[in-house]
Amino acid sequence: MKRITIAKGDGIGPEIMDAVLTVLAAADVNLSYDEIEIGEKAYLGGHSSGISPDSWDKIRKNKVLLKAPITTPQGGGYKSLNVTMRKALNLFANIRPCRSFHPYVETKHPKLDIVVIRENEEDLYAGIEHQQTPEVVQCLKLISRPGCEKIIRYAFEYAKTYNRKKVTCFTKDNIMKQTDGLFHKVFDEIAPEYPEIETQHMIIDIGTARLADTPEDFDVIVVPNLYGDIISDVVAQITGSVGLAGSANIGTGVAMFEAIHGSAPDIAGQGIANPSGLLQSAIVMLNHIGENTAAARIQNAWLKTLEEGLHTADIFSEGQSQQKLSTKAFTEAVIANLDQNPKVLQPVQPLVNSQIVLPSYQRRPQPRKDLLGVDVFVDWAGNNPEDLATRLRSIENDHLSLSMITNRGIKVWPNGFDETFCTDHWRCRFQTTAERPVSKAEILALLTRADEKGIDTIKTENLYAFDGRAAFSLGQGQ
Repeated sequence: MKRITIAKGDGIGPEIMDAVLTVLAAADVNLSYDEIEIGEKAYLGGHSSGISPDSWDKIRKNKVLLKAPITTPQGGGYKSLNVTMRKALNLFANIRPCRSFHPYVETKHPKLDIVVIRENEEDLYAGIEHQQTPEVVQCLKLISRPGCEKIIRYAFEYAKTYNRKKVTCFTKDNIMKQTDGLFHKVFDEIAPEYPEIETQHMIIDIGTARLADTPEDFDVIVVPNLYGDIISDVVAQITGSVGLAGSANIGTGVAMFEAIHGSAPDIAGQGIANPSGLLQSAIVMLNHIGENTAAARIQNAWLKTLEEGLHTADIFSEGQSQQKLSTKAFTEAVIANLDQNPKVLQPVQPLVNSQIVLPSYQRRPQPRKDLLGVDVFVDWAGNNPEDLATRLRSIENDHLSLSMITNRGIKVWPNGFDETFCTDHWRCRFQTTAERPVSKAEILALLTRADEKGIDTIKTENLYAFDGRAAFSLGQGQ
């Protein structure tokens, strides 16, 4: 018997979790449970992360968490428990299956059947932010090769396991050539290992537009964290209801399964909540732990219930639905349909093998790393880049000279435009003027001279080349 951890959460969470557990019990699923308390009560009970150490222990021991929605209290600086869990437990992949259930749930896209596989730990969600000048704040976007390889390989393995035919990668590497460029590069490296699967890369903006217009052109989508957060909700919404979608957060050791909707405190306790999102998450969980027959049996019963027009209030439609059901009645209807298959909607078959095992990351041979200069970020309230350049050129040495000044990424010196609006945050690039790389000591000496001249340096970024290839962006307009 597999032992998992459950968390009933806040708002409608306890109601929908009880409904799901009732269905699992009726289907004779071979599970036992450890229950933990997370969310609002844990936050207000003194656990600033929203979870107690004992609860962490149970999750890590059982390796599987089925989680209802939680509430993060307003004010008080509380951090998102979902984000904390994803990072602390190395839940690198967020899996969001989205499917239309036309004609039983109203949608403009009746053929939609997409799985969004979102990188879950990196990108802007590292949450590294700083205010650097009175006018400018920054957020660091971090993309790693190990992170890219894990999520992209997982997407292809998922497509192979679930008999999907196509994997599309979304990035914005026409602008972010280093970060999104790495994600795209790794996609192109891994794709040839799966010749039976069609591949495609799209820029995120036009890709999202086409996704909203003709979602039937897509199958599996793999995407960096922030874009994935956005498009997974777009896809779930255009199926007809965000409330019907579940999600999985998969790690190398632990996995968490949850509905994508919130805790909906406005309807809590009324007995009208739709448990379908959490039930869909539980079905994905069953496949994850190898209970494939039970997963297909429950999914087909749920599809049969939708076909019969037995709907909760959130998807009830006059003329289409037959009966508006409470949470309890909907649960009973699904149970009554166990061992029944839908007749119009496509029934699912038990997966033969649903286990996805990724190879360990293999670090590549270290490239030659040369230091070519430094970007010095300066807090300066002046307006004329020529005046700033004059001050900066006074701190040059024989091997480091000022080559460019940008403001908000756009080159303003040399040969900038008077029309360009400038803030008080300036990137000042010093590059080697010799055939050899520069040393850290030379950069430190440059910064010392800047301090002596009263130049307010707020940050530096070293400029490297790897195996002779410059690994830093040009200024816009350079």
